[in-house]
Amino acid sequence: MVMWKSGVFMSLIDIFFLYLAFRAKQVICDFFLQTSWMYLAKCSPFNKGGAKALFAHSGIHATFTFILTQIFAPEFWWLGIVDFVLHSIIDKGKAMINSKMNWTYNDTFYWWTFGIDQEAHNLTHLAYIIIIVISSGTALY
Repeated sequence: MVMWKSGVFMSLIDIFFLYLAFRAKQVICDFFLQTSWMYLAKCSPFNKGGAKALFAHSGIHATFTFILTQIFAPEFWWLGIVDFVLHSIIDKGKAMINSKMNWTYNDTFYWWTFGIDQEAHNLTHLAYIIIIVISSGTALY
């Protein structure tokens, strides 16, 4: 696989594969690698195991983002740290809303917050892609 560095143009195909890589990362980390303990405990208060579960889950996301940056744009290794922080905030926010409102998977609003959560992650990945593409010198017009 080609590593892109600042000043090297990315083709539309390259950008598409970068997007697919981040989408695959989201599915793998949120659905295949998130255990039931992580999902249930991250809704708990931080002093009752919530922090450990949330940070374990966000750490998996951060690791995958770091790996993707090493493949596509190594100078953006720090996006792994950014992803850890943003993923934690987004997931904790969703958990707090669902917990406060007592929404469960039987409630329509639960699924709305789930959808908003997933789209927030998608938008953070889009921001990472834009940062990488702009730094490559690729014109987006």
